[in-house]
Amino acid sequence: MTVLKYTYWQDDGMWLGYLEEYPDYTTQGETLEELQDNLRDIYQELTSGAIPSVRRVGELAVA
Repeated sequence: MTVLKYTYWQDDGMWLGYLEEYPDYTTQGETLEELQDNLRDIYQELTSGAIPSVRRVGELAVA
């Protein structure tokens, strides 16, 4: 099982959010559970290659 971090908030009665690794790809849901389902769906699309030129967040160590 993969565990992903996501950021979410409520605005005008809708739940909005994005996966921390893919902040450019937001989704929404009428409930928090629906938002989580939509985040799972977008993760599958982003990692399957269905969406071209996916931008990601990484870490870089510097001295």
